[in-house]
Amino acid sequence: MSLEADRWVLLGTGGTIAGQAAQAADNVGYVAGQVGVAELVAAVPTLGGLPLELEQIAQIDSKDMGLAVWQALARRIAVHLERPQVRAVIVTHGTDTIEETAFLIHRLLRPAKPVVFTCAMRPSTALVPDGPQNLSDAMAVARHAGAGGVVVVCAGQVHAARDVAKVHTYRLDAFDSGDAGPLACVEEGRVREFRPWVRQESDPLRGANALAPFLLASELPRVELVTSHADAGGDLIRSLLVMPGERALQGIVVAGTGNGTVHQALTDALHEAQARGVRVRLSSRCARGRVVPHPGLPFEDAGGLSAIKARLALALDLLEG
Repeated sequence: MSLEADRWVLLGTGGTIAGQAAQAADNVGYVAGQVGVAELVAAVPTLGGLPLELEQIAQIDSKDMGLAVWQALARRIAVHLERPQVRAVIVTHGTDTIEETAFLIHRLLRPAKPVVFTCAMRPSTALVPDGPQNLSDAMAVARHAGAGGVVVVCAGQVHAARDVAKVHTYRLDAFDSGDAGPLACVEEGRVREFRPWVRQESDPLRGANALAPFLLASELPRVELVTSHADAGGDLIRSLLVMPGERALQGIVVAGTGNGTVHQALTDALHEAQARGVRVRLSSRCARGRVVPHPGLPFEDAGGLSAIKARLALALDLLEG
């Protein structure tokens, strides 16, 4: 494949990177998803002249991300990855749910080519916006010979989709990869790797033929997320089981304390849910580490996923049957 034939695809979904505020000094009182992807690219000189294809998939605040946009995004990423001349796909996304969308695409597609998500913590109208640099860094990652799989690029760091989490409400370096650490960093347009990029072992959390049932779904199976804490009770779980007018509860992910411990009152209610056919998975509310499996765990552990990603993984497992 000649270099002249190489293409890169940039898909926009909105978010803070496309946000606008009334005043340049306002970094928090903005409206997300206002600037089109073509305008974002025009603001980044390093992208000029590159063979980029641009598509606007959505224009939303990522707090409102949902199935319809996920389906449209997954469909278009899959189409572009099948094209031999496309070397990578870049996605602009809001920071609030970027870790969920990146994990979803990782789980559904497991691409060998790079799928690079990027974002911003300041709107495009900020006095010093971070979006242009993040977008430039994302392009550097997309062009990197050793890149592959789904990653998130922000504040000069490259995070694997399975590991990344938003850990700060305001700072530009709002993301972290926990114990694993980032895959790489971007320095003046060059990628410096810290650890192997693409994991070779199979991922037991990915079901066979995951994409087709996802694209056909009218809704995801209902999986709720609850947290164990001091003085917890089981009333919320029992209410979920009998709530009228809602689609049937199929799964619960509980964010336990420490190494997956769960308050006894909450444990009792979760066992009642299991007895009624509800799948229960266990994660931890701790920011670092994972639930270390041991015979005393009260429920199936989430395979080291954060509670947020474990909820998505369980919903997809239920969808795939």
